[in-house]
Amino acid sequence: MWPYPKVIAHRGGGTLAPENTMAALQCGLSHGFRAVEFDVMLSKDGIPVLMHDPLFGRTVAGEGNVAGTMAQDLMRMDAGSWFSKDFAGEPVPSYQQVLEFCLKHGIWMNVEIKPVPGFEDATGRAVALMTRQINAGEQVLLSSFSFDALMRAKECAPEIARGFLTDQLESDWLQRLQALSAIALHTNHHYLNADLTGQVKDAGYGVFCYTVNTPARAREIVEWGVDAFCTDRIDLITHDFIA
Repeated sequence: MWPYPKVIAHRGGGTLAPENTMAALQCGLSHGFRAVEFDVMLSKDGIPVLMHDPLFGRTVAGEGNVAGTMAQDLMRMDAGSWFSKDFAGEPVPSYQQVLEFCLKHGIWMNVEIKPVPGFEDATGRAVALMTRQINAGEQVLLSSFSFDALMRAKECAPEIARGFLTDQLESDWLQRLQALSAIALHTNHHYLNADLTGQVKDAGYGVFCYTVNTPARAREIVEWGVDAFCTDRIDLITHDFIA
C-alpha cells in the first residue's frame, strides 16, 4: 500500500532552510533525506514553479501574486532572505530544475499540486506533463487538496501515482480515492486516530500524515499503522526513524 520512503522532509529542508528552494533540498539531502515534499503552482505563463503561497509577502517580499507574474521574473525573486540573511538571494526554482536535481541525487518526491483558485485543471495538467517529460514518474507521488487538479493529472499521465490530500476525513473519502485511482490518503495527523487509520488501511490504501514534528507523536501514529509522514524537524526525526 505504501512502497515509498516513510519519513519525508517537509518543503525540502523543514525548519532548517527556506522552504521550497534548492537550498532546502540541499539541506534535506545533507541530513540524509532522500525523500522530500514540496509545493508547485503555475506562473502567469503556465510554468510550474515551487511556491506555497499564491500571494507575495511571506517567502517572497513585495506585493503581487504568482499567477500574475511571469516565470522568468519569479525565478529572479529572493526566496531566502525572509528565513535568514545567510540565504539572501536564494531564488524561486522551477519545477523542472527540482525534478532534475532530485533525479540526479536519487531523491523521491511527494509533489503537492497547489493550484491558485481557478487554475486547478491547468496546474494539474502542467505538473503531470512536466513530470512525464523529465521521465520522473517513478520517483514522484502527486498529491493535492484539489480533487479537480488530481483528476486532470490522472487524465494526462495516469501512470504517475496519486495521493488525495484532505485536512480531515470526510464521508466521501473512499469514493474520492476510488475516482482518482489513488494509492494513498494524505491527511492532517491532528484529526486522525487509530480507528480512522484502520479504516483507510482496511480499504487497501496507504496513509500519509502531515506535519509530524515530535518523535513521540511519530511513534504514536506509526503504532496506529500510519505508513509515512513528513516533518519539519529533520534535526529531531531522522530519515530512517521508521525501520
